[in-house]
Amino acid sequence: MLSRTLPCRRATSSRSSMSPDGQILWDRRGHTAVALIDRPARRNALSAALCDDLRTHLERNHDLRAVVIGGAGDKAFCAGADLARRADDTAGGLTHGGGDSFRPAFERLLDEIVDFPAPIIAAVNGHALGAGMQLAVACDVRVVAPNATFGIPAGKLGVAISAINVQRLVQAVGQPMARDVLLTARVLAVDEARAVGLVQRVADDAVAAAAELAEETARLAPLSARAHKAMLGRVARSGSLSAGDRDDLAGLEVGAFASDDLQEGLAAFSEKRPPNFSGR
Repeated sequence: MLSRTLPCRRATSSRSSMSPDGQILWDRRGHTAVALIDRPARRNALSAALCDDLRTHLERNHDLRAVVIGGAGDKAFCAGADLARRADDTAGGLTHGGGDSFRPAFERLLDEIVDFPAPIIAAVNGHALGAGMQLAVACDVRVVAPNATFGIPAGKLGVAISAINVQRLVQAVGQPMARDVLLTARVLAVDEARAVGLVQRVADDAVAAAAELAEETARLAPLSARAHKAMLGRVARSGSLSAGDRDDLAGLEVGAFASDDLQEGLAAFSEKRPPNFSGR
């Protein structure tokens, strides 16, 4: 079990945890990693630089079998985008194009999370608002603390989220609740979020519980996880699978059945012992 009291290996950066710019704390241990958004002065609000840093860590570690993304401290998972920085980027206006560097960096990060070849677990302590909720929704599983809240108060700011994130929200909570969240700026408490399927597990320390879940997940067959995540992603994007989709994905199924890991799984089952999967 990976405790939150253990130190994280920090990302290579000149920024300190006390800097208002923050940093990503990256702790890789074997087949798993924990990434924490560490920006307490801004309740772990995301900037373009933080999005790029987190995405870079993920891109360089595709061999991992499970990843946890959380926020440092217990007040906020991520309170959203750094609106002050975005306003500076766009010379006073959050425009669709212009100089706003956050939106493309944020979308690239979420795409990397969705397409990452292993499960990514969101560990939500405290608020997950705006970009924070969108970040949590992009992850595969959400482990949350009792004080967690979820919301996208775009209507209070006069902004709109991207269509792909609306689609992900609908898939996560359903059309009626997505309408409530987006059109009335409703904030969901844990019980409400769990009732609509957004929350899978509740723990007093979400980061520690998510890290433990990641370790358990990493002991499963990685080829199975890779295949199923790719299939789930294709279904999520298209809503259904065409004959072409099924043909494209069939190789993942065939590969799993032809793998050394299948033989290991069968042998372990027969010998009544835990399997030791190699990912081959």
